[in-house]
Amino acid sequence: MDLRLSDQDRAFEAEVRAFIAAELPVDIREKVRLDRTLARDDFMRWQQILARRGWFTGAWPRAQGGLDWSALHTLIFNRVAGEMHCPELQVFGPAMVGPVIYTFGTEAQKAKHLPAIRDSSVWWCQGYSEPGAGSDLAALKTQALDRGDHFLVNGQKIWTSYAHFADWMFCLVRTSTEGPKQAGISFLLIDMKTPGVQVQPIRMMDGRHYLNAVFFDDVRVPRENLIGEVDRGWTYAKFLLAHERVENANLRFITQELARLREVAAEVGSGGRRLIDEPAFARELAQVEAQFKALEIGLLRLLSDAQAGQAAAPGTSSFIKIRGTEIAQRITELRVMASGPDAQRFQPDWLFGDGETPLLGPEHALGPVASYQFCRAMTIYGGSTEVQKNIMAKHVLGL
Repeated sequence: MDLRLSDQDRAFEAEVRAFIAAELPVDIREKVRLDRTLARDDFMRWQQILARRGWFTGAWPRAQGGLDWSALHTLIFNRVAGEMHCPELQVFGPAMVGPVIYTFGTEAQKAKHLPAIRDSSVWWCQGYSEPGAGSDLAALKTQALDRGDHFLVNGQKIWTSYAHFADWMFCLVRTSTEGPKQAGISFLLIDMKTPGVQVQPIRMMDGRHYLNAVFFDDVRVPRENLIGEVDRGWTYAKFLLAHERVENANLRFITQELARLREVAAEVGSGGRRLIDEPAFARELAQVEAQFKALEIGLLRLLSDAQAGQAAAPGTSSFIKIRGTEIAQRITELRVMASGPDAQRFQPDWLFGDGETPLLGPEHALGPVASYQFCRAMTIYGGSTEVQKNIMAKHVLGL
């Protein structure tokens, strides 16, 4: 295994840096740098800038309109994007449902949906978790009755990220109660404008809104929106999970949070000293940076093995998920510590609006608490830490 970047990899990294420096709108960059809430238009503007260069779906095969990025190039892009304060990409289209459609979808489905994903003209959300089916996703109960030319969907999804922005949802539904619970699940594409679809916001402690509950009341979904075969949805869902290895490391988020933390630590404080010059803080920062570097090396090992056609060691993805989320949580704790008492202030017009009131205190103290609160959920969603440890115990230790 070779963990060194090749000349081609370094050239790609330089290309990404130059492109972002030239093309990322200043207003969006400043919003991200200060942890301010992004509007739908902010996300879409940046994604469409990337799409015009082919980078929004860079990891797709060339046959599907992509650039055949390796997993390593995807990692490099995410790392540089985090350092340079780019918005989080909404990956539900390009990294999740897109590969499912071009692998298992019909020609009509490919023609309808893939171009809109490539140019980022359509926003997708994921309909997986339910009130009684989170870590045990196969226990989902949202029902889809087969009516011949359509499915009649009733039920509820929860913790649906950005459903209030979404045009379409890819959704796991129950089409059969016979046999093992995984066997009766189907994979549907649902137009969010369909009558009977209702989105209700779930507001966070700081007032931010990015999660939702989605209700389906006699929603008619055309049969042409079924991916693959009825009752085979669990197969397609497992395929989708194989495309999430890089995302599970939270690389972009951690890189971005570290960049913010370093900026604060390098500033001269009211006492005339920099925080980075305080031995206790410098030790904490060095420790978390070393942990992050170890995570990067572990991820590079995983990607290097995959490119060489070697199967990942059992439990590797679970390990990366655990370490990535724990490191992210620790960095946000350090950001709160670095801001001191200023982190306690709350100015909604600055976080959610145009900043109409005078800024009270340093600008770097606007968002640390919001990031800290957001990170509390990282060790729960996408498979909790406890679930990941059980997976490792089973597949690594044979317990």
